[in-house]
Amino acid sequence: MTRIKVCGITNLDDALTAIEMGADAIGFVFASSDRHVRPEQARKIIQKVAPFAISVGVFMDQELDMIKRQVQCSGIDVVQLHGAEPSSYCTKLNRRVIKRIHIAEDTTTASLLTAMEPYCVSSFLLDPGTGSGQIFDWSIVQGINIPVIIAGGLGPDNVGQVVQMLHPYGVDVCSGVEIAPGVKDPDRIRDFIAEVRRCS
Repeated sequence: MTRIKVCGITNLDDALTAIEMGADAIGFVFASSDRHVRPEQARKIIQKVAPFAISVGVFMDQELDMIKRQVQCSGIDVVQLHGAEPSSYCTKLNRRVIKRIHIAEDTTTASLLTAMEPYCVSSFLLDPGTGSGQIFDWSIVQGINIPVIIAGGLGPDNVGQVVQMLHPYGVDVCSGVEIAPGVKDPDRIRDFIAEVRRCS
């Protein structure tokens, strides 16, 4: 079954809504962003959600020591490295790691595999932008037998297509279920999750 991460959580109500509607994970953005939260904020939210909910911290090109401090302070379960971090980070964080691979217009299946090769991680997140809402040519992922999470431009209206096409390990949604940056729409979260479950 395809797992679901609702990212860009900034408040407790949205976190509870996502988990109660069936999201497997919630994401907190510690990098510079309209959806940025402080580790202390994330910790307060994490402490109040269901115990089996996975929390993910999103970092982008930050110093390793800073990431370690924010991981410790927030209590997140999984680190998502969203920038050009070296592969050495992945073995020094004491957490499971998701590594984002940037998808460009000229990315091919072969170049995607080459980009993944240096990293020893739990999963790769494939995304053409940083919260830009862009989609990419999903066909380049076909035939790759590595756990991948698809992101970029997903919403209730198209997530079923990617699930049926790729059967990915996971899908990641942020702006596709929002009213405004950092403010989620419960109806869109419900519809998104329902579509993933229907097509899994």
